[in-house]
Amino acid sequence: MKRVHHIAIVVEEIETALPFWQQALGLELAEVEEVEVMKARVAFLPVGESRIELVQPTDPETGLGRYLDKTGGGLHHICLEVDDILAHLAQLRGHGVELIDETPRVRENGTKYAFIHPKSTGGVLLELYQLPQQSG
Repeated sequence: MKRVHHIAIVVEEIETALPFWQQALGLELAEVEEVEVMKARVAFLPVGESRIELVQPTDPETGLGRYLDKTGGGLHHICLEVDDILAHLAQLRGHGVELIDETPRVRENGTKYAFIHPKSTGGVLLELYQLPQQSG
């Protein structure tokens, strides 16, 4: 494990949630992005080498939308960055951990990610992230 990459918080409206994070805590908004594949808008607020992500579902019928309806918002998941996601998934399987994703999904930018079921983590949805290799 390299670091906490991000902590995702589901909110009803990013614009309503931002004042706490920006004004009360003094975090700067890096950007807001439409993530069509998730049917969500995401606001990125860097915190050191990690970031807070405020996630607003744009479709109430998605998993995020149903989560917001059920819980009213709050912590959605914690994401840990890893060097070798396949090795970490194999290690977790070897320990009997329930995985949501047996193999990693891949984002358009090449980031590989997979979710671990909350049943195996004490109730927290956990995401593993492997960033694309930097050429240089």
